[in-house]
Amino acid sequence: MNRFNKVHPIIRNCALTGFLSLAAACSPAPDSNLYFPADDAGWESISPEQAGWDSTALDAALDLAGERNSSAVLILHGGRIMAERYWEPREVTEGYTNMRQGVDADGHPVEEVASVQKSVVAVLTGIAQERGILSIDDSVSQYLGAGWSQASAEQEQVITIRHLMSMNSGLASNLEYEAPLGERWFYNTPAYHRIMQVLSTVTGIEANELTGAWLTERLGMDNSSWTIRSWSAANMNLGFSTNARDLARFGLMVQAKGTWDGEVIIADRDYLADMLAPSQQDNPAYGYLWWLNSEEVSRSPGAGRTRVEGRLIPSAPPDLVAAQGALDRKLYVVPSMNLIVVRLGAAAGGDPPGAFNEAFWQALMLAAP
Repeated sequence: MNRFNKVHPIIRNCALTGFLSLAAACSPAPDSNLYFPADDAGWESISPEQAGWDSTALDAALDLAGERNSSAVLILHGGRIMAERYWEPREVTEGYTNMRQGVDADGHPVEEVASVQKSVVAVLTGIAQERGILSIDDSVSQYLGAGWSQASAEQEQVITIRHLMSMNSGLASNLEYEAPLGERWFYNTPAYHRIMQVLSTVTGIEANELTGAWLTERLGMDNSSWTIRSWSAANMNLGFSTNARDLARFGLMVQAKGTWDGEVIIADRDYLADMLAPSQQDNPAYGYLWWLNSEEVSRSPGAGRTRVEGRLIPSAPPDLVAAQGALDRKLYVVPSMNLIVVRLGAAAGGDPPGAFNEAFWQALMLAAP
């Protein structure tokens, strides 16, 4: 019997039918000015002029995104659609396949969003902790057993879920021991993938059923699911596929501090605050699987872990947080501007690699009030 069934005999039903009533009672209301769409067909819009933005400059920012291989850009202001544009998807030639997962009912792209999925898993992990199913300070070995890494038994046993979310487990990409626990930040996707395995193991619920019951069905993310990556190893072959509007819904829930139109999705404000704050000293621009624009130094996700002076996106507001994935898939949440921005598509190119962030935000801020 796993820990889920042994310690919480009624939680399995709670996981599939809704959140605990106690959480709803204890959670303060979100910003009352936020709008939450009931469905895509009735999603309200707001003109740039109504929001105080310059429509000509905003169009120029969207044009730049289109020139940089975007397939979709969606901008919400207060939850309402301020801008939405789609382009014919470019071919992906960077070693990824099956990133396009079809189209939604309106013919807009549904794409696998690469490491944007990490930020979704961060929220799912917080929900699991809030429900008493696990603690992020639990050893990963408690759920996956011995031998889930290539480290020694002693080194492996002390690695916690928190270390995997903070990217400071001390493991190399082949999961061998490389550095003392907690001292070195390394963007380790193979280690990260063990988190979803933990969630499925401890609950006894597979990824799509779990994510639907806890998150996507409750937010109306009807075009979102976990899909199989044909190009990846079996132990990290789950990709999260979604469209621009669904991903914006997820961002809006984060902006609303874990609520959706009065319904509590995750009530633990302390966890949400920690998720969006520096998780370790080596790369303060990284929280729990989220990127942060508030810090004056960051490290690149490549093997060199290059130290970068200055904020992640200098032209963007310091309170911006981002879910970022390969091929420049982006979800930006900017509470100070009441803004959610989604970008899908192929790699944007530019020099240096990853330059889309700064180029786009330079253009976007020219349109801002």
